[in-house]
Amino acid sequence: MDFFQNIIEMTGFNNLLSDPGYIVMLIMGCLLLFLGISKKYEPLLLVPIGFGVIIANIPNSNLGVVQVDQSYGLIQIASEHGIINLLYYSLIKTGFLPPLIFMGIGALTDFGPMLKNLRLVFFGAAAQIGIFSVLILASLFGFSNNEAAALAIIGGADGPTAIYTSIILAPHLLGPIAIAAYSYMALVPVIIPSVVKVLVTKKELLINMKKQDDDFSDNNEIKNLDKIKIIFPILVTLIVSMIVPSSTTLIGFLMFGNLLKEIGSSTIRLSKSISDNILNSSTLFLGLTIGATMTPKAFLNIETIAIIFGGLFAFIISIAGGIIAVKIYNLFSKKKINPLIGATGLSAVPMASRVANEIALKNDPSNHLMNYAMASNISGVIGSAVAAGVLISYFS
Repeated sequence: MDFFQNIIEMTGFNNLLSDPGYIVMLIMGCLLLFLGISKKYEPLLLVPIGFGVIIANIPNSNLGVVQVDQSYGLIQIASEHGIINLLYYSLIKTGFLPPLIFMGIGALTDFGPMLKNLRLVFFGAAAQIGIFSVLILASLFGFSNNEAAALAIIGGADGPTAIYTSIILAPHLLGPIAIAAYSYMALVPVIIPSVVKVLVTKKELLINMKKQDDDFSDNNEIKNLDKIKIIFPILVTLIVSMIVPSSTTLIGFLMFGNLLKEIGSSTIRLSKSISDNILNSSTLFLGLTIGATMTPKAFLNIETIAIIFGGLFAFIISIAGGIIAVKIYNLFSKKKINPLIGATGLSAVPMASRVANEIALKNDPSNHLMNYAMASNISGVIGSAVAAGVLISYFS
């Protein structure tokens, strides 16, 4: 009997049954994997995160992220708390991965649609209203200013920005904030249509942007676009960084990646390396380690649940803010804009644009919004990074 008792204690079933929290978290990890694999909601994010949740919640696996004494070195962390904690404290906690991911995003981004439709940039900025609305509400509900700011940045729909901001302002909330940010980014195909259904009429959905351009042509075609696309990331870095220096880390890496892409053949090897190997590796390690922060002790509490709901509210307000901004614009302009453009003011590139385009085509097969939506969507990336810089400057 002693032999069988030792066998049972050696397995994880004993702790699994004694603490139902593990079962809850394992179910959540499987749910994230289902959404990523079966529903194909951002599989590059949800599959690593979901699997990270699973391995972190196997009792006695020593793979869950835990609080470590600040005096610990990386070797001591690895030997006492395992490889996942080593990755977490060396890559995430130091703020190393978010800028690398931004650099990779920049190398994949084409600012051409935005430069051709500069009037749509405003709606990317308007969508950031969710960040500052939830900042106020979270403060009223008892979160400290730093915690409220880190929570509110979820409304920008940008995982790396949310992680970078929480590392500086509220590192103890990094796990739930990162999970909320990436989960809602993955659920963009569900959230945007739901908000659009409530706020946008059938008549507004039928506004054809191409026809509006044909009927109200402004004849302001950009010349030398290729040269402008090279100058643009340099100017944005200088101007934005001078105004909000704390945003330089994110904006600078984003624009550097884009500059390498736009220069062309002479830097193509660097651009390809950033957008391929570096971005994929960074996303993989980030997803796995962020998932590993979701242990019962860290996740199953009132504060985390409040962050999850607060993040969702910020997300919805950001989408609604962009839509309402378009509606206000249409009241004073003959050249109308489809409110779906406002819904893409999030930083979730290019998923938000694809979702908006699909909704438009469903209502009118000739209404292709992709290029217009990308103008607002890309400006949302810049807007969320600037908003993060403002919050970091003000509260850190």
